Amino acid sequence: MASEDQKFPPQTQKTQPGKQYLMHPLPISVNPIYKPSDKLFGKVALVTGGDSGIGRAVCYYFALEGATVAFTYVKGAEDKDAEDALTLIRKAAKESNAGEPVAIPANLQGEEKCKEVVDKVVSHFGPIDVLVNNAGVQYYKENIEDITEEQLRMTFEINIFAYIFIAKHAIKHMKEGSCIINTASVLAYEGEPNLVDYSATKGAIVTFTRSLALQLIKRGIRVNGVAPGPIWTPLQVASYPVETVVTFGSDVPMDRAGQPFEVAPSYVFLASNECSSYFTGQFLHPNGMFSMQEIVLLTTGYPVTKGQ
Repeated sequence: MASEDQKFPPQTQKTQPGKQYLMHPLPISVNPIYKPSDKLFGKVALVTGGDSGIGRAVCYYFALEGATVAFTYVKGAEDKDAEDALTLIRKAAKESNAGEPVAIPANLQGEEKCKEVVDKVVSHFGPIDVLVNNAGVQYYKENIEDITEEQLRMTFEINIFAYIFIAKHAIKHMKEGSCIINTASVLAYEGEPNLVDYSATKGAIVTFTRSLALQLIKRGIRVNGVAPGPIWTPLQVASYPVETVVTFGSDVPMDRAGQPFEVAPSYVFLASNECSSYFTGQFLHPNGMFSMQEIVLLTTGYPVTKGQ
């Protein structure tokens, strides 16, 4: 019999990247009552890890707002999810008269491979207006002694090195008014005892975002980020043990995991100069009010008091 805290059926996937089409229930990418308003019409967007989870929802909403979207995925392991994502994004693009989306198979380990992704997008579409660094991996380990050098290198290469390398080459093809959005995590602020290396990379993403934002101000390129809380994506079922998956999201005040469609509008907001022209070096926190007192304290140095 299920406990009161159970949110999802027992399930696990033994390899990464996780596969969205195997999840039950499927993550929800689309909010049927969302009303687009051409916030990104005519823009070109590159989203890493856009085949599933948050990335797929971001691609969908960007296309719905008029952007022509290119996204990366892992060839072989994510072929089915990439095709499903393309079908969804094409539907949105047709509604908004955006360009035909493109899926780019890519291994993001190493600078040259990251450069190849950027070059493919530029050769296909021209200058990049919006870059979303989103691809990531995480490995559940109860003890730091169990973290191998191979795992550590993989986690840092995908979660932060690739962000830096993609941005390094993308900004060569970005003009004033363009923007970069990096996906961090609530764990950058909270930490997680079983995801030590993953949490460390997410903390690095926060600092990278703020530092690059300062560097690119004079070039008119904004750099911001999104730090989601527990969101129902393939990353969770491919890394957490079954007992954690079934109660996933139960530790936040809203008492549930979020869905990708609830996170994606944060990226639309940050991508749109119409909405966020005065935002740079900032993070949005769609997290179900996950320990907001600690987040405010860590980001500002001031504790939350009654009435704030």
